[in-house]
Amino acid sequence: MTDFIHPALLFILGALPIPFLSGSIRKAYLLLIPALAILAVLTMQPGSYGEVRFIGQELLIAKVDKLSIVFATVFTIMALIGMVYALHLTDAGQHVAAFIYVGGALGVVFAGDYLTLYMFWEAMAFASAYLVFAQRGGPAIRAGFRYLMVHITGGVVLLGGIILHGLSTGSLLFGPMGRGAIDGGMGAGAYLILAGFILNAAVPPLNAWLTDAYPEATVTGAVFMSAFTTKTAVYVLARAFPGTEILVWLGTVMALYGVIYAVLENDCRRLLAYHIVSQVGYMVAGIGIGTEMAVNGAASHAFAHILYKALLFMGAGAVIHVTGRRKLTELGGLYKTMPLTVALYMVGAFAISAFPFFSGFVTKSMVIAAAGEDHRALVVLALTMASSGTFLHTGLKLPYYMFFGTDRKLEAREPPRNMLVAMAMAAVLCIAIGVFPQPLYALLPYPVDFQPYTGLHVMESLGLLMFTTLGFVLFLKALDPENTISIDTDWFYRKGARGFMWLAEKPLARYEKAVSDVSETAALPFLHGAARAGLRVDLTGVDAVVNGVARSILRGGARLRRLQTGVVTHYALAMLVGVTAAIIVFAVAWR
Repeated sequence: MTDFIHPALLFILGALPIPFLSGSIRKAYLLLIPALAILAVLTMQPGSYGEVRFIGQELLIAKVDKLSIVFATVFTIMALIGMVYALHLTDAGQHVAAFIYVGGALGVVFAGDYLTLYMFWEAMAFASAYLVFAQRGGPAIRAGFRYLMVHITGGVVLLGGIILHGLSTGSLLFGPMGRGAIDGGMGAGAYLILAGFILNAAVPPLNAWLTDAYPEATVTGAVFMSAFTTKTAVYVLARAFPGTEILVWLGTVMALYGVIYAVLENDCRRLLAYHIVSQVGYMVAGIGIGTEMAVNGAASHAFAHILYKALLFMGAGAVIHVTGRRKLTELGGLYKTMPLTVALYMVGAFAISAFPFFSGFVTKSMVIAAAGEDHRALVVLALTMASSGTFLHTGLKLPYYMFFGTDRKLEAREPPRNMLVAMAMAAVLCIAIGVFPQPLYALLPYPVDFQPYTGLHVMESLGLLMFTTLGFVLFLKALDPENTISIDTDWFYRKGARGFMWLAEKPLARYEKAVSDVSETAALPFLHGAARAGLRVDLTGVDAVVNGVARSILRGGARLRRLQTGVVTHYALAMLVGVTAAIIVFAVAWR
């Protein structure tokens, strides 16, 4: 790799000195590494780098082509924007976690084999979990543990799939599995790998980790999280499973699911998180369609989405930073004291809503057009409806109640200058891509034959958006947020965790006590009596060993009863994860 600098290593190794730097030197360093990574991506040439053999398998540390370059480009740009947004932070831990998180995402993007992919995949999970824990407080800690347990489970499933796939094919190289990988039945490995990927893509019903954890993350951490995990999953799906039919319908359901749940939300970042689910649905559907235009649309929409969704999270984060509030029922009237934040937020709102001359217009429409060319009228209708719902909630409802609406007389001001600069950088890119889409189109994996700015397309889009605005005005009262909490599929593992705690506190503890009592009252006296009776075998040494082991067991049992139930719960959860993964592997393999 003498002529190739892996951008993932720039971030991961670059994270090491951060705790030892301070002041202006640290700030300059935090901006230098992303800038070098952008340069490394822009100058790299397609090819394979770092071919090695390990445990009898050929591994490929980095494989560069147009698909990996388009994702790496936006990841490094987003890393720079995110670091500008976080420059005011003095918490070195968050900066280190963000660097490792970005490095993990870039490692996945360039991974040429499944083992390399898996290592970076897990690094992303643990680094991003820290960005939730760093918020501190009970809700963030609990959400962080749930987030981590879900992703550990997904990692176990993915690893099982990788092992089975390697055994069945004799290779761990990462690439397309063929259009019929799932539909044509390529085996248990393909199913498990797909399950691991779609969990990170937040495909319902495996989506609740996202809307549970992102609102609880730190203000800056949520910006990074909005950009990398789900879009890395989009990349691996595009690499391994293009043309997989089930993804078309999963993506279509995602697009509507996120919009519907956003109606219920009162938390501004939870509302935006549901729209991540919705927007990623377009990308997953495009990958499922699998045509060149559809894959181009998915890749370009991922590029645009990372920028405008980060801008939206930065706008909401700025409000939380200066007011300490995130519920729409507690916000309002901030346009007077935060006009720059309002203006920059609205650029992101127009972009996600696919307004002409904003980035979403030139990317989202490519996916819908690809569905039309593939004669999928139902998919076109569903995605168009979801687009209307996106503007209704992200472009109208959220900014109205957060910035306008009832004036709550909050003490507010514009956020720190670095946060405004980062928002401005993202806003400029959202407009530039919308006005000049050709540079983005040139990055895409296939030649682009698509013209977004036709008279019919512009009029259709404006008509849909204006009709949505009319509906918002007419039914404004019905859209008033309520101070309630909506429960998604996370209900199952929230309730399940309580069940495990009961299991640890009641049956398991009672079973342990019963075993200890039997050992103390029956087994040990019997062994002692047998030894004294003088059996044919000299049990003197055995008796001493058994006696010592038994006493250790008794002492361990006493200590076990004094352990916090949380430790027992984690043990039970770990057992469940392992057993469940094993059952899935053997059940699918047997089938």
